[in-house]
Amino acid sequence: MRKKQLLFMIINMNVGGTEKALLNMLEQLPPENYNITLLMLEEYGGFMNQIPRHVTIEYVIDYPGMKELINKPLLHVALRSLKKWELGKFIKASSLYIGSKLLQDRTFLYQTILKDYPQTAKTYDIAVAYAGPMDFISYFVLKKIKAANKLQWVHFDITKIGFNCTFASKMYPYFDKIYAVSKQARNNLVHALPHLEEKTAVFYNLVSAQSVMNQSREGRGFSDPFEGIRILTIGRLSIEKGQDLAIRALDRLIQDGYKVKWYCVGEGSSRKELEKLIAEYDLQEHFILLGSNPNPYPYLAQCDLYVQPSRHEGYCITLNEARCLNKPIVTTDFNGAREQITDGSTGSIVAINEYEIYIAVKQLLDNPALRSNYIKNLANDAKRTATSGIAHKIIF
Repeated sequence: MRKKQLLFMIINMNVGGTEKALLNMLEQLPPENYNITLLMLEEYGGFMNQIPRHVTIEYVIDYPGMKELINKPLLHVALRSLKKWELGKFIKASSLYIGSKLLQDRTFLYQTILKDYPQTAKTYDIAVAYAGPMDFISYFVLKKIKAANKLQWVHFDITKIGFNCTFASKMYPYFDKIYAVSKQARNNLVHALPHLEEKTAVFYNLVSAQSVMNQSREGRGFSDPFEGIRILTIGRLSIEKGQDLAIRALDRLIQDGYKVKWYCVGEGSSRKELEKLIAEYDLQEHFILLGSNPNPYPYLAQCDLYVQPSRHEGYCITLNEARCLNKPIVTTDFNGAREQITDGSTGSIVAINEYEIYIAVKQLLDNPALRSNYIKNLANDAKRTATSGIAHKIIF
């Protein structure tokens, strides 16, 4: 039997939910059936060494030279280049800025930047714009990858991010299928782009409960001698992940006299702001930033409560992983939370604010029987099977 040729395109392998979901999918695609290529924009990330050995890794040539023009305001790039007397860059950025403004079309930018970039020599059976929505990757897969079928992934709630509806309306019809990672994420996408409803479907991020359990036994978890209740949150340090809400909720718990510590695994752009907030509330001994860790599962296995305080998600893979280890859970009511948790049965779902998080955590601290009930119900949770299917039987 001929092996199918698959290509996945992503930004990098930073330690994050999208990248972890991709790794889980790659692990479930049998190498005897598929030749897999991972095309990356950047050779970077804490998950690099977890890419399966049978996967071929390639990079977009000269992406570092394109990155600033793609990701930063063109007028800003042009003015800064002029200030530095980088005249060639100034002319290029100015031309792109004027052309994009006149045409009101983001595709003009990508078309110009990639004008001389060759199409792939190889033809794939399926090419996937996996890091989505990311307009440059979508455009690249459509225009520069030769493939019989092309798929677009949507990992986020498009109502909460800078989603370019004009670009998507123009380019997404050329994809053969568009997958969103939760029902609500799909609903929001269809609401914005109703003409694409027939092309869209839900594909939950894959999680292997056995892999999570196996990795939870590897490496080290908590090393401090704390003997109270350990609360854990996993996620990139950023405003959308809501760690600031967790800090404020913890302050209320400490004022109430609870013996708790709250730990965060993850790194990101909000670290300095979070450290400042921790100091403002004098919580340096109680709210611990553990940094990035490609294997957070020993911490997850050892914690007493798991809290996901996110302001928005597409499908929260760390919430699923906490379910795999039967942890009592408090989560905010973001996209997909109710597709994983039954409120009051397998966890607590609360509004996205620190007071609601505080009340729900307090309830679990005061009620060990409720914690035990959540653990028991999670162990029998049928919803877990929704994300344990084999990818190649579903879409490939």
